[in-house]
Amino acid sequence: MRTDDFDYPLPGDLVAQTPPARREDARLLVLDRTTGATSHRGIADLPDLLRPGDLLVVNDTRVIPARLLAHRATGGKAEVFLLEPSGEAPGAWTALVRTGGSLRDGEELSVDGDTGRVRLLCR
Repeated sequence: MRTDDFDYPLPGDLVAQTPPARREDARLLVLDRTTGATSHRGIADLPDLLRPGDLLVVNDTRVIPARLLAHRATGGKAEVFLLEPSGEAPGAWTALVRTGGSLRDGEELSVDGDTGRVRLLCR
């Protein structure tokens, strides 16, 4: 399986940038598993949607600003998604990197930011 198997078009205006002002205004996308039909509902509808034996999974993870736009020494672009600190060394992270081609072991990527340039070393 490849990470690009999970790529799909998602217009930026459909991605929530902030939570709703009132928690009860949160929305749900509901899938009817018997028909495959989807519907848009509200979080207030959740008790009516659950049936005995259903499993409700709550994602309470916090999102970190983990997407970096980087540049290769060749001038090519790279997109870096930081997943978690790797523990190998201070400041080392495990990441997914998307480029137009393959990364070489030891290749450096540069990220420009408010505090200057950051260098990423690929392994």
